[in-house]
Amino acid sequence: MRIRFILILCAFSAAAQASTSYRVGNELLTAGDGAARVIELLGKPTYKSSHSSSLGNATHGGSRSSRRPPAGTPYTPGEQQWQYRRDGRVVTVTIVDGVVKGIEDRRD
Repeated sequence: MRIRFILILCAFSAAAQASTSYRVGNELLTAGDGAARVIELLGKPTYKSSHSSSLGNATHGGSRSSRRPPAGTPYTPGEQQWQYRRDGRVVTVTIVDGVVKGIEDRRD
C-alpha cells in the first residue's frame, strides 16, 4: 500500500505544474503581476508566442511570422506565452493584456 502511494506521488511530481505563483530566488512571481515584473525576475524569454488576432502571431528572437495556433488550442486575444529555460525546466508564463494570468513549470 505504501509503495503504491509513493508511486502515485512520484507520478504527480513529474507532471507539469500549473500555478498562480513561481519562486525566483527570494522573490515571488504571482498571477496579477505585470509583464515588467516578469522581465525583472526572469529576464528576456527564450521563446515568446502571442495570439493577438484570429490568426495568431508567433515571435521568436525578434522574427515574426503569422501562423495559426494548433487546432483546438484555446487562446484569448491579446494573450502571450513567454517561455524560459531554467535549471532543466521550462517555465511558461501566460500574460493577457500585460498581466500574468498563469504560470506552468515542467521538466525539459
